[in-house]
Amino acid sequence: MAHGPDTFLPPLLDCVTGEEITFVYEPCLPTQTSAARLGVPTYGSWEMTDLLVKQYPPLFHAAANVASFIKAFSTLSNLEHLKISCPGQERAHRYRRSTVDYALISLRIAVERNSLPDLDTLSLLSVHPGAVHYLNPVMGFGALPNSARRWRQIRKLAIHMDTIPYSNNDPTDHLKLLHSYLQTFSCSVRRLVFRWNGPKGPFPLSLGSEPCLINPSPHLACPRRCHLALRPLKFARLRFMEVENALLDASQVSSFITTHRRSITEFNFEDSNLRSGTWDEALAPLTRISGSEKWKARSEEVMDVPLVLSPVGLEEGQMAKVLLEQEGQMEKMMRVPGHLRSPVPSVGGWGKVMGARGRGLFWGTEEHMRKFLRSSVFTWRI
Repeated sequence: MAHGPDTFLPPLLDCVTGEEITFVYEPCLPTQTSAARLGVPTYGSWEMTDLLVKQYPPLFHAAANVASFIKAFSTLSNLEHLKISCPGQERAHRYRRSTVDYALISLRIAVERNSLPDLDTLSLLSVHPGAVHYLNPVMGFGALPNSARRWRQIRKLAIHMDTIPYSNNDPTDHLKLLHSYLQTFSCSVRRLVFRWNGPKGPFPLSLGSEPCLINPSPHLACPRRCHLALRPLKFARLRFMEVENALLDASQVSSFITTHRRSITEFNFEDSNLRSGTWDEALAPLTRISGSEKWKARSEEVMDVPLVLSPVGLEEGQMAKVLLEQEGQMEKMMRVPGHLRSPVPSVGGWGKVMGARGRGLFWGTEEHMRKFLRSSVFTWRI
């Protein structure tokens, strides 16, 4: 469900005075009897319900229809992998609630109220930072004391989140919400993949040590609670971790490895840069854990380098002449001595008799190819 003009929700206005009205949302959960359902307004009061029906589009009412989401998920008892994607949020709308957010609330409640024994994989692909607030089973809308039980089934978690650039005076609520959401899976997740979309973001598994959260701005709304430190994240069963497009410190990587040394077997930092320290300092716990530096000898840096060859500034007639000369050279190379010839006049049989040395003579070595390109009649562009 992508963000767009259809999902934008304008402010609620009083029909008489024109003043903005505050809407406090509370999910309308299905009741046992239809008589009880008819006696309760959908959005808290009859006045607010009438106002929302008149000013908000039908898509909003469909997204807030929790009963329909619960009924739909009741037919997906064999669901194994849940993918959620809501891309396209504009920067100016990051602190406004849209129809997408109400749909996320209804979806989360539907997952928690149904029996989904096979659900073990969750993918949040291209989500806005506020999505984790509405998907949080502990502090989300309509959450119950046992809401987190369903999400503890998740063994594989992938999150691709849009980055919010921040400085010293910018709010950091989205980082605290992300920290709280990841803490929900600390006891169950075994494979975790996280990627920042856009500019590089902080290390999501060590937000408690971020400078912007350790020393918050004094101009925040709740300065008394902002100084409280976040509890460090520890995933008891984590086996694989991958973080992409992050900006982190060597001390954060070192602390993460030390904390998860008994469970983790592989971790990757793709397109990530160190803000302070070196990678030798970040990976120093591996030497202490293994007792030696043999793991450095096995490490390799692999890079795919494309190689494209094409002639530059060559006419068609000259190209045809070159091709004829090369065909003549190939015919000379095909004239193999008698003791190497195969009784079967075929390229396949001849290749079997020649062996490795013959194939090397036929195809040429790396030095031979280098000399061929250097002595060519036209220029090659690499």
